[in-house]
Amino acid sequence: MTLDLTIGERRLALVVLSALTLFGIALAAGGGRTGDPVALHGLIIAAFGLMLVFPVIAQYLSKEPSAEAQSGYYDAPTKAGIVLAMFWAVVGMGVGAWVSALLAWPELTFVDSAWASFGRLRPVHTSGVIFGFGGNALIATSFHVLQRTSRARLPDQFSPWFVLLGYNLFCILAASGYLMGITQSKEYAEPEWYADILLTLVWVVYFAIYIRTLMRRKEPHIYVANWYYMAFILVVAVLHIVNNLAVPVSLFGAKSYSLFSGVQDAMTQWWYGHNAVAFFLTAGFLGMMYYYLPKRAERPIFSYRLSIISFWGITFMYMWAGSHHLHYTALPHWVQTLGMTFSVVLLVPSWASAGNALATLNGAWTKVRDDATLRFMMVAAVFYGLSTFEGSFMAIRAVNSLSHYTDWTVGHVHAGALGWVAMITFGSFYALVPWMWKQTQMYSAKLVEVHFWLALAGTVVYVFAMWNSGVIQGLMWRTYDDNGGLAYSFIESMVAMHPYYVARTIGGLLFLSGALVGSYNIAMTIRQARLQRHASADPSPDLSPVLQPASAATQPGE
Repeated sequence: MTLDLTIGERRLALVVLSALTLFGIALAAGGGRTGDPVALHGLIIAAFGLMLVFPVIAQYLSKEPSAEAQSGYYDAPTKAGIVLAMFWAVVGMGVGAWVSALLAWPELTFVDSAWASFGRLRPVHTSGVIFGFGGNALIATSFHVLQRTSRARLPDQFSPWFVLLGYNLFCILAASGYLMGITQSKEYAEPEWYADILLTLVWVVYFAIYIRTLMRRKEPHIYVANWYYMAFILVVAVLHIVNNLAVPVSLFGAKSYSLFSGVQDAMTQWWYGHNAVAFFLTAGFLGMMYYYLPKRAERPIFSYRLSIISFWGITFMYMWAGSHHLHYTALPHWVQTLGMTFSVVLLVPSWASAGNALATLNGAWTKVRDDATLRFMMVAAVFYGLSTFEGSFMAIRAVNSLSHYTDWTVGHVHAGALGWVAMITFGSFYALVPWMWKQTQMYSAKLVEVHFWLALAGTVVYVFAMWNSGVIQGLMWRTYDDNGGLAYSFIESMVAMHPYYVARTIGGLLFLSGALVGSYNIAMTIRQARLQRHASADPSPDLSPVLQPASAATQPGE
C-alpha cells in the first residue's frame, strides 16, 4: 500500500495517521480519568493509527511509483475491499446465527456477561452485515466500476485508502461499542458522536473521489451505474449528518443527546432508517447490478432509458416514504398517509429496475442455467422485485396493522438483505475476483455452485419461517374472546413461534455456510494468482490500460 503512494501522499498519510493516533491517546486518557468506556475506543483508535504509521515510516524513502505504474487503473483498494467485505460477512452472519439461536434456545448463552446478551449482539449482527459487508462491497465495486466506465484512473492513491481504512475503523468502533454498551439506541445509527464524525469525514472524501474522477473522465457518457453510486454516497451523507445531530455530554465521554425529541426524533430516525434502506441497500446495489449483470451476461442493458427513469423515480419517491414505519403513532395522520402513498407508488420504479435486469437476460438464459455466478445475479433481481412489492404492500395502513412489530417485518428485511443485497454482491464478487487477480475463472466453479444453493436454500427457509411466524403472531395478538379480552397471552404467542425460530436458525446457518464456502473460494483464487505470479518470476501485477474501451455490454442499449 505505502509503495503505491507518492512522497507527497506519504507525507499526508503520516500527518493524518499521527493526528488520528494523538486523538486516540487523548480520548483514552480523558476517558480513563472518569472511567468512561470511551477510553477503550481511544486505545483502539491509537492502536489503529500506530499500526499504519510504522509501515509508512519504514517505506517513506522508498522509490515512488513509476509513471507506467500510474498509467493503469488503481485496483489495490478494490482488492482490499473485497477481502474486508468477506471478513465482515462471516463475522456479521456468524453473530446473526448466534442471536437467532438465542431466540430459539435462550439457555445457549454460554457466558453470564452483559456483552453476550441479545440486546448487544443484535446490532453487531445488523451493522456487521449492512455496513461491514455491504459497505465494503459498495466501496470496492464502486472504485472498479467508476474507473472502467469513465476510462480514468482514480484521482490519487491516498484518498481511496483513507476511505476504505477509515470506514473499517468506523465499523470496528461500532461493533466493539455495542459490546460495551455504547449506543445511541437508534436503529442502523447506533454509534456515538465521535464515530459519527469519523464516518462523516470518510464519506465526504468518498464523494470527492467520485466527483474528481468523473471530472477527469475520458468517456463523455456517465454510465447509469455511476448515477446510482453517486446517489447512494450523497444521500447517505445527508441522512447520516441530520439524524446524528447530537450534543456530547463531554469531549471525553461516549454519551451524547440528540437534538431532536419526541415525535420529531422518531420521524427523523425513520426518515433516516427507511432511506438508509433506499440508498445504502438499494441504490448502491442497483449500481452494482447495472454494471456486473450485463457484463457477465455479455449483453447490453435491455433499456437504458428505463434505467434512468427508474433512477429518478427511486431517488425522488423514496425520500418521502419513511413515515410508513410510524403508523398508529403520535405522528400526524397526514404524514403517515403521505408515507404510505409514496411507498405504494415506489413499486413502479422499483419493478422497472427488476424487470430491466431480467429482460437483459433475454437470449442469455442458457448462460444463467450453466453459470452459477450469473444465477446469483438473476435470483437477486427476482428477490429485489419480490421485496419491493412486499414493502409497498406492508406500508398500507390496514396491512401494517397486522404486520408491524411482528416477525413478518423480519422476514421482509431478510428477503431484501439475503435475497437481494447478498446475492448481487456474491455474484458481482465471483465475476470481479478473477478480473482483479488476472485469472480465467474462480478457483472452483463447483464451490460457486455449492455456495449458490446453500445461499438460496438458507434464504428461502429463513424468509418462509418468518412469514409464517409473523402472520401467526399478528393474528394471535388481535384475536379476542367472547368477552372482548385477548384470546392468547403473549407467552402463548412466543411458544407458538418456537418451531419457526428453529427453522430461522437453520436457514441462517445454511446462509453462513455458503458465505464460508465463498470466502474459501475467493481466498484460494487469490492464493492461486500469487503462486502463478511467483512462478512466472514477475512479481509485479499486470496493469490495465486507462484507455481501455468500455465493453459493449455496458453501452447504452437504446
